[in-house]
Amino acid sequence: MNQTNDQYYITKIVAGDSNAFAVLVDRYKDLVFTLALRMLKNREEAEEVAQDTFIKVFQSLVKFKGDSKFSTWIYRITYNGCLDRLKKYKQQYNVVPIDDFTERQIVDLDNALEALEEQEQRQEILECLHLLPYEDRFLLTLYYYEEQSLEEVSKIVGLTANNVKVKLFRSRKKLAAILKERLEPEIIEHYAREDR
Repeated sequence: MNQTNDQYYITKIVAGDSNAFAVLVDRYKDLVFTLALRMLKNREEAEEVAQDTFIKVFQSLVKFKGDSKFSTWIYRITYNGCLDRLKKYKQQYNVVPIDDFTERQIVDLDNALEALEEQEQRQEILECLHLLPYEDRFLLTLYYYEEQSLEEVSKIVGLTANNVKVKLFRSRKKLAAILKERLEPEIIEHYAREDR
């Protein structure tokens, strides 16, 4: 998805070709839905936010100046929509203490993860990701899964790149705490089976 290609369709839509909007929706619908689902942890809510996002994008497309990538702009709209929805329902999320974790424990966790098969590891990480507070889930998703740069993530969430870097570090530590808690019993069981 390149910015020039997006701009071509944006220009057509602004000029009155509403059919061209279907191309942008098709291009970004999965990303928008995935981000909303990771933040809200509810399929129906995520679908509603995704739909609202595209309505807002269509209505505001004339305001898009191209200062940032179109994907960054649409992620920002999705993010704000999710925040509004969360504030509306005042949902509570798990709080994971991170003070007790050191860099060494994160390295140990990374080594422990290598003991799992790749598919199991990915599934376990995704399940644990859903246990994080919505902001942490969203940041980790954008940076690691959607491979957005620090600058792009900072534009989406409205923070400085340094602030995002600190939040990503803390989010990784929270994820590591959850993974450690869930994986240790599994690894112990794995080695116990091997000893028999």
